[in-house]
Amino acid sequence: MQIETGAVIEGKITGITKFGAFVSLAENRSGMIHISEISQHFVSDIHDFLTIGQTVRVKVLAIDETGRIALSLKRAEKEDTKTKGEAPEEYAPPSRKADAGHNTFEDMLQRFKAESDEKIGDLKRSFDAKRPGSGKKSAGRRGGT
Repeated sequence: MQIETGAVIEGKITGITKFGAFVSLAENRSGMIHISEISQHFVSDIHDFLTIGQTVRVKVLAIDETGRIALSLKRAEKEDTKTKGEAPEEYAPPSRKADAGHNTFEDMLQRFKAESDEKIGDLKRSFDAKRPGSGKKSAGRRGGT
């Protein structure tokens, strides 16, 4: 099959970086799946979703003038479910599959809010500790000499 925009093709994962995964394609070519095109779910670590040597079906999003090929794993899955007439299967990384059916949007939002509040508290404590005049020593100096 010729590699052209819109085609769904097979390839093999040859490399993984923090921003995406490289895929070996037919015709001795390669392309890249950006981290945002790996899954419908939030991807913090690509290794939770892909492994080197894994065969994947990808959709060709674009081929630029220099020949670089942009690929999408999540859009290829959508195409596959459209052609089969099935409802899309919810995909979660292997480490999270057990929780997949129980994670409602509200649960995820509540967990995000709790983590965010904790991080903000840590930042505030860090900034307060670094502020000049926030310690006991400097309070005594202000009294005057």
